[in-house]
Amino acid sequence: MKKDLTLVILAAGMGSRFGGLKQIEPVGPNGEFIIDYSVYDAIRAGFSKIVFIIKKENYEIFKDTIGKRIEGKIPIEYVFQDINDIPEGDSVPVNRTKPWGTAHAVLCARKVVDSNFVMINSDDFYGYDAYKKIKEFFDYNNDENCYCMVAFRVENTITENGSVKRGVCEDENNYLTNIIESSIEKVDNKYIASPLDGREAFEVSGNALVSMNFFGFTKNIFTSLADGLEEFFQDKTNIESKEYLIPDVVFNEIKNNGKKVKILESTDKWLGVTYREDKEYVVNSLKEKIKEGEYPFNLWN
Repeated sequence: MKKDLTLVILAAGMGSRFGGLKQIEPVGPNGEFIIDYSVYDAIRAGFSKIVFIIKKENYEIFKDTIGKRIEGKIPIEYVFQDINDIPEGDSVPVNRTKPWGTAHAVLCARKVVDSNFVMINSDDFYGYDAYKKIKEFFDYNNDENCYCMVAFRVENTITENGSVKRGVCEDENNYLTNIIESSIEKVDNKYIASPLDGREAFEVSGNALVSMNFFGFTKNIFTSLADGLEEFFQDKTNIESKEYLIPDVVFNEIKNNGKKVKILESTDKWLGVTYREDKEYVVNSLKEKIKEGEYPFNLWN
């Protein structure tokens, strides 16, 4: 049974390591952004709506570029991630300048998402297979307490230009049990994961599955996100810098709230511009995909 499915694109962050607003860095032959390919794949997989989560000050540039290109092809909503959108009675610390993290960003979309939804990063190219698999999952899933995620093999998600942040997945019978948020780098043909919480680094195989923030949720996640944000603000430790993150919410949902997260594996190769040196590789890879007929030369004509 075909069901409505919304794509929520997290595009409020600036690319600090890349050195600018990398969400709108041209990579396609006609000036397309990575976001263009994400939206294109979502449309052909059967998604019903796109929600861009952006900073208010970037609204005009988003609307005049990617928005203008896809208007009329699929319904679009723009949501602003507002640092002041926090629980009543709390306040923003004077020294706090950056947004509150990915979980807060998704919560900001609660008023415009009225179906099951998928969240992705704006600067990651995931490939059509990921959208197809997650759409099929939700077309047949009737369990409101079962979420899902698309996981990728670590060897398919690495850049040669430095370390990348990935969530190393642990599972039982293809259901997620834990995510170890790590910085991963290829060193002497080995994949070394350094947990972000300071635990000892460990080696993972090239076939190990990692999270790329490609999660699928039912609408009841918004209740958990709102409750979790209140708990986040109750602990004022490092409130000037800490972030409210989706992987932490997912783990809490599994551990404490009886939720399940089905792992859907994609064998596609990730493309992304984590570092400015990555752009040439992404551009050339997209040229090859176009040459092979996977995408049209002019994406929107």
